[in-house]
Amino acid sequence: MSFRPAADFAAELDRSDPLASYRRQFHIPRYRDGEEIYLCGNSLGLQPKTTERYVREELEDWARLAVKGHFAGRRPWMPYHELFSERTARLVGAGPQEVVNMNSLTVNLHLMLVSFYRPTATRHRILIEGSAFPSDRYAANSQIRFHGFDPDTSLLELAPSAGHGGLDMDEVEAVIRSEGERLALVLLPGVQYYSGQAFDMERLTHAAHAVGAVAGFDLAHATGNLPLQLHDWDVDFAVWCNYKYMNAGPGAVAGCFVHARHAHTFALPRFAGWWGHDKATRFRMQPEFAPMPGAEGWQVSNPPILALAPLLASLEIFDAAGMARLREKSLRLTGYLEFLLDERLAEAVEIITSRNPAERGCQLSLRITGTRSRAREIFTRLEQTGVTADWREPDVLRVAPVPLYNTYTDVFQFVEKLAQVLSTAC
Repeated sequence: MSFRPAADFAAELDRSDPLASYRRQFHIPRYRDGEEIYLCGNSLGLQPKTTERYVREELEDWARLAVKGHFAGRRPWMPYHELFSERTARLVGAGPQEVVNMNSLTVNLHLMLVSFYRPTATRHRILIEGSAFPSDRYAANSQIRFHGFDPDTSLLELAPSAGHGGLDMDEVEAVIRSEGERLALVLLPGVQYYSGQAFDMERLTHAAHAVGAVAGFDLAHATGNLPLQLHDWDVDFAVWCNYKYMNAGPGAVAGCFVHARHAHTFALPRFAGWWGHDKATRFRMQPEFAPMPGAEGWQVSNPPILALAPLLASLEIFDAAGMARLREKSLRLTGYLEFLLDERLAEAVEIITSRNPAERGCQLSLRITGTRSRAREIFTRLEQTGVTADWREPDVLRVAPVPLYNTYTDVFQFVEKLAQVLSTAC
């Protein structure tokens, strides 16, 4: 990819961008008389303009029909979650029976661990990355304790080699092999939230299965960011949130994947609830739980309609744009950010995310060199110029140019503003 560090070049890229029109489908926050430079879709995605209509229609059906809306609304509430199956499946590379949108990410993770973390006296270890998102660590630790084991011996943490910002897949695979029959579960991210490193999920899944372990992934920063093929990669389960790249709103209903080979394994222990019961007999109110096949069988409660409605708006956009085209733009957009940082700020900014485009999504994690003690102040001053990015303790600025709504001009102006702030901070 050949780039130039000039505003007119960025504008030229925007004019030739085949996905440029999608930006107009989102509400862009305002800054003074213009638009903010919003590079924080890895924390909270922007609101699609059709979201309001979808939510309003459910409110109108509730007002007009009350309980009859379960069967007579524009989108009847009884089978409402099924509206998402086909599009969610296309997004993550799965079959419709393998996915369901429900609960929140950590709740779904716990539900998956109940079924897929089955420790024994000899096989009880969970492998995670040392800098795992805290909620994942809390969930893993609490499940280990729930089964009567000690996290000090049952939780295995991976740390990058000295001088590396991310984990080396050769080393991860070697640890999996060495753990062998002690390893019950490999629980890793699709994209690491702090460093922005994308993991080779297919390779890690095969490595886990080779030693008899289960492979599960947290896709909070991967879904809507990277093309996924969860079924073909043979992943056992995956969970994700829908409020980051998926633009379904703060605290949005989350997603869950369970591979088809587990669809009829009803002997798997699970925390059951009535919405996971066979829909043909659910309302007979029988005392015995008869789970539905597939991911739907892990549902515990009926879906929150008003909370799910925004996801319809987002999935509609993703379906139209297509992950292949979004990934193509993402590679160019993030590559342009990397180029400009190297061109303008190589002495002041360290990129800790992998330089290999195949090992990252659209996020670059940055450290301010030489003025680390003032890095948080620099971030605050950057915000005051109309830039929204994301700060993570102790010293990382996360920047995510999202292909659905960010432009090459956004990227160019961000680097210009960061350069100005750094020049006055020295």
